[in-house]
Amino acid sequence: MARAAGFGRPPSHNRDRGMAKSRKTDTPEAYGVDMARLPAHVAIIMDGNGRWARKRHLPRVAGHAAARESVRDIVTASAELGLTDLTLYTFSMENWTRPRAEVSALMHLLDQTLQEQVSVMAENNISLNAIGRLDLLPKYARSRLDRCIRQLDGNDGLRLTLALSYGGRAELLDAFRSIARDAAKGGLRPKDIDEDAVRARLYCPDLPDPDLLVRTSGELRISNFLLWQIAYTEIYITDVLWPDFRRRNLYEAIADYQGRDRRFGGIKTKGSR
Repeated sequence: MARAAGFGRPPSHNRDRGMAKSRKTDTPEAYGVDMARLPAHVAIIMDGNGRWARKRHLPRVAGHAAARESVRDIVTASAELGLTDLTLYTFSMENWTRPRAEVSALMHLLDQTLQEQVSVMAENNISLNAIGRLDLLPKYARSRLDRCIRQLDGNDGLRLTLALSYGGRAELLDAFRSIARDAAKGGLRPKDIDEDAVRARLYCPDLPDPDLLVRTSGELRISNFLLWQIAYTEIYITDVLWPDFRRRNLYEAIADYQGRDRRFGGIKTKGSR
């Protein structure tokens, strides 16, 4: 696909000159990425905003605001690589329990970022998707999200999925309740309940399982993210806090992924590759 344009505000001329030199070595190949063996779907648990702000004696919301630059760079890099899907854990069900002021700030940041970036995503042939209990979002944020999804509908490049008001357990509960309703109506027999029946009732049934899950900030947990989908996903943990995470870190994660032997529970027979 065509090289994607920058995902964010145009940098200054001075910054352009400074970045031009670094970008010469900031290529996927420079980090050992084999462009012929890319993961199709990368999912990211974006963690560490609060710690990033605390280290700088700033309020937590400053970390969330700084993290937008990481989102821009990673979305750009993913589009340039030609990935099929990028899923970002943007706001969890558990995040609703945070202080009201922080939740409000996060929702306004979401609304502002979507407003700023939708035209850039359109230019880069990116489509937008969202999963989660979206009805819990404030009306203004949900309205903005829906408008952006409609505006980007039909683009066939990278599909960016935002997990908003999302929890893996909530997704499974909602799927199981849908199955129970269909069974109660007599339209679903016990023998018909298989993996395909569950997947068909997930928030986005056609979203493929991630090949690679990246978690920033060094925490060794999956935090209720894509519990059904990551059964055989490769997991990569980095100590880098999300506001500091850039494309070079993504390239390192992909190169590490490419060095693994994915067997999906089986074994390789003699002579197999």
